[in-house]
Amino acid sequence: MSNSPYGSTWRALRRNLTGGVLHPSQLKSFSHARKRVLDNLIAGLEHDSKDNKAIYVAEHFRYAIFSLLVLLCFGDNIDDNQMKEIEVAQKESFLSYQRMKLFFIMPKLGKFFFRKLWNELNNAMINCNNVFLFMVRSRKQEISARKNQESLSYVDTLLDFQLPGEEGTLAENHIVGLCSEFITAGTDSTTSALQWIMACIVKYPSVQAKVYEEMKAVLGQENQWVQEDDLQKMPYLRAVILEGLRRHPPGYAPATPHAVTEDVELGGYTLPKGTAVNFLIPDIGRDPNVWEHPLEFKPERLLKSDDTSEDDSFDITGKGEIKMMPFGAGRRICPGNGVAMLHLTYIVANLVWHFEWSPPDGEEVDLTEKYEITISMKRALKACLSPRFK
Repeated sequence: MSNSPYGSTWRALRRNLTGGVLHPSQLKSFSHARKRVLDNLIAGLEHDSKDNKAIYVAEHFRYAIFSLLVLLCFGDNIDDNQMKEIEVAQKESFLSYQRMKLFFIMPKLGKFFFRKLWNELNNAMINCNNVFLFMVRSRKQEISARKNQESLSYVDTLLDFQLPGEEGTLAENHIVGLCSEFITAGTDSTTSALQWIMACIVKYPSVQAKVYEEMKAVLGQENQWVQEDDLQKMPYLRAVILEGLRRHPPGYAPATPHAVTEDVELGGYTLPKGTAVNFLIPDIGRDPNVWEHPLEFKPERLLKSDDTSEDDSFDITGKGEIKMMPFGAGRRICPGNGVAMLHLTYIVANLVWHFEWSPPDGEEVDLTEKYEITISMKRALKACLSPRFK
C-alpha cells in the first residue's frame, strides 16, 4: 500500500486498514493478545537478567512488537511455534533482500557469476512467501467460524476486500504482500522507538522515578500489571513517550517519497509538478525556533498547560501546526500511528512498573544515532533490571 499511487485503490485499502483492524474498537478486542505478548516479554527479561546481570534488550523488544503485529495480522489463535516460523522466514527473506542489492546493480551478470548465491537468496524469499501464503489460506479456512470470533484480523478484511469499480477481489499474492508490509513496516519503526524511549528512561533516573510515582498513585502497590484502561490516567507517561518520539524519531524521512502533484511555490522556490520532496523528521522535532533547548530530554514540555484545556504542542498528526511528525503528516500519515502509540505506552508502562532500570556499573547510555532502515542506537541499549515485585 505504501508504494501505491494516490487514487481510488489506495484510498480503499487505507480505509479498509484504518476502519478495520486498526479501528479503536477492533484494537480493544485484541487486549488479551497484548497481555499474552507482555507476559512473554516480562518473563524473558526476568530470565535473562537474573542476578542483576546487564543484558541487551533490543531483541526482546523487537520480538514483542513483531508478535503483536502478527497477531493483529493473522488472528490471535497463532501459537508460539507458528510465530517463530513466521519470524525466521521473514528475517531470512529480509536479509536476502539486503544481499540482493548486488543483483539490482548488475542483474544479468550477477545471476550468471553468482548463480548459487542468487538461488539461495531467491529461495529464502520464496520460502517466506509460502509461509505467509499458508497463514492466509489457513485463516481463509476458518472464515465460516468468524461469527464466533471477537477479534477481526487484518487478513480477514483483505479476504473480503472488494477493489473499486469492477476489479473484483485481491489476488493471494497481493494479500501476502499487504500482510508482509503490515508486519515489517510496524516492527522496525516501533522497535526503534521503544528502544530509544527506554534508553532515555535509563539515562535519566529522575524521569524514571516520576513515571513510577505517577503509576503508583494510580495503581497503588498491590497491582502487578498496568492495564490499558489505566494509561489514560498517566499524563506524564504519555509525555515521556511523546518526548522520546520528538527527540529520537525512528525515521529520518518518510519511508515513501512524496511528490507534488502540481507546480507549487515553497520557500521562494518553484517546485515543478512531480518533484520529490523529503521532510527531515528529526530536524522538525528539534527546531530551536519551536522548541526551547530542543536537544534536551524534557517530558514536562509536553504536559498540558495549567491555563488551557488543550495543548497543541503534542499534536503528532499534523492537523494543526506541525511541531513534530514522527509518523509523518497529511493524507499519507502512517495509518498505524494509533496502534504504535498504544503499544509503546502499554509496554513502557509495564517495563517501568515491573523493573527498576539502570545502566551497567561504570557505563553510560550512549544516545549516538546510527542511520539504517530506521534511526537506531549506535550502541544497543544494555541495562540492569531489578524486579520491583519479589
